[in-house]
Amino acid sequence: MFDQWLTIAGAAGAVLAVVCAGILARRLGVLAEAADESLLKLVINVLMPCLVFSVVHDNPTLKTPGNLIWPPIVGFGSIVLGFAAAMAVARLGKTVTGLGNVEQRRTFVFSVGIHNYGYLAIPLVSLLFGGAGSDNPTLGVLFIHNVGVEMAFWTLGVMVISGRLGRDWWRHAVNPPSIAIVAALAVNYLNLAAYIPGGLATAIDWLGQAAIPLALVLIGATIADHVREGGNGRNTVDGVKVILWSCGLRLGLIPLAMLAMTMLLPASDELKRVVAVEAAMPSAVFSILMARHYAGDAGTALRVVLATSLVSLVTIPLWIPAGLALLKATGAG
Repeated sequence: MFDQWLTIAGAAGAVLAVVCAGILARRLGVLAEAADESLLKLVINVLMPCLVFSVVHDNPTLKTPGNLIWPPIVGFGSIVLGFAAAMAVARLGKTVTGLGNVEQRRTFVFSVGIHNYGYLAIPLVSLLFGGAGSDNPTLGVLFIHNVGVEMAFWTLGVMVISGRLGRDWWRHAVNPPSIAIVAALAVNYLNLAAYIPGGLATAIDWLGQAAIPLALVLIGATIADHVREGGNGRNTVDGVKVILWSCGLRLGLIPLAMLAMTMLLPASDELKRVVAVEAAMPSAVFSILMARHYAGDAGTALRVVLATSLVSLVTIPLWIPAGLALLKATGAG
């Protein structure tokens, strides 16, 4: 058990080190803010689809119906659980929660309900369960799981943060990574992997391997920007209440609910591993950008994201082995 904890702690530490490299790069002026948009487009439109394709297109585990049906259902359900728990707390009033207006409440529910399902979970699954390749069936199941998360993000999530569902939500759900998943699943199901030229497959694999390090560097740069901007002048006591509630929910109650939900389902060993990792994740950094775009409260999102991210440095190495044990899944190698 201690060896497993060391493995998980080491993987979490590796992710943190790359994020810190992004923070340092921004502070030193090596990574200019003007470059962020281009690099983010590169990650989303090129590198991440390549990673998805390289993992999924020749993955025997994803030919099992259970690994195609249950992962997106569990992904969608995990967001529903997060929103429900955060919404119940947000309704307790400002005296209890520190949330003084509707924008703060909406942002709190969204930020707490959406966990970091990709840019932290993917490298952890890669490090813990076999690398970033088609020989890692757990990583393939993670991508299928995240299809359900994306659907919840751009439907329920947009409703929560904005108070309504925009007409173009589907444009966000139909994106290059999701298209890559569909294409790769078709190649995998039809056994077409052998017909892909070796040089092309190698190029796709190389590009995919660059996705996560670059994404983590950008996360670090984003965190550096928001920390520099500071708070929005809210009462310190209210801010502490928000921080305590967000950590208690995102890193305490919601992981238990996600694990309990999975225990009731006929989940494969790979899906159990995915849930054990996803349940341990802090709030998504992208919540800050969503709060700005949909007229939420960026200060609330910043508090939730930074607090849960910092505390998760301690809780991730505790939650993952606990989740694997509760779900009776095989552990990290």
